[in-house]
Amino acid sequence: MHKFVALFLIATVIPLKTNANIFGGKCSRQDPNVDACLLRSFNNLVDYLKGGAPEMGIEEAEPIVIDELSIALGAGPDGYRATFKDIHASGASNMTITNVRSDLETHQFQLTLYGPHISARARYRSSGVLLLVRASGGGEYWGEYHGVKAKVYFRGAPYERDGRTYLKLQQLKLDFSVKDIKMGVENLDNSNAVLQAALNLFISTNAQELLKEMKPELKRDLADKMSRYLDHILQHIPYDELVVD
Repeated sequence: MHKFVALFLIATVIPLKTNANIFGGKCSRQDPNVDACLLRSFNNLVDYLKGGAPEMGIEEAEPIVIDELSIALGAGPDGYRATFKDIHASGASNMTITNVRSDLETHQFQLTLYGPHISARARYRSSGVLLLVRASGGGEYWGEYHGVKAKVYFRGAPYERDGRTYLKLQQLKLDFSVKDIKMGVENLDNSNAVLQAALNLFISTNAQELLKEMKPELKRDLADKMSRYLDHILQHIPYDELVVD
């Protein structure tokens, strides 16, 4: 698998030489504005990792690769089904953390993120009837997602290693919404112009509903990838480099 996805399989711990330039400073749990400090620190970490971090075995974060997801619209033998494979998404690394809420006693964090634009490309195959047209075939899918908002919740458990305090990821959940979506299909098998027109008409007028159908699988896949990625990072960066007192 390519770049970002392959990183989740790395299990070897390579200690960092220094973390001072990763967070840009430490946050005190005694600070009444500790969440504002954590917001700055987490964004510094995001910026640090964008281009990759060789000392942690992390390459450049783009693109995010999703092997497969499916949607089903309508019941019965003529219900529309579509499967999207080898999905490549870019633009997620430009997301910014806009808010942090923390409970440092229980090591829980909720992050709100915003990204101006994410692009996706995939191969797809479909079957069934759509707008009175038999929609069996395949081709290329494209999607442009503008105004992406996401919430990520995670909880960790502290442990000691080599005299330092680290966090072990215990749970991660996420959700997201998209303000504006443009998506469609092209290069259909057998150059079926009628089918392509019908599909793009349906997609353009039902983009949010289609995203809603994709969302359960997409959330599970992204949460799994993010969990592996975050846990890998937490193995390398001591928690006491972020939070003191």
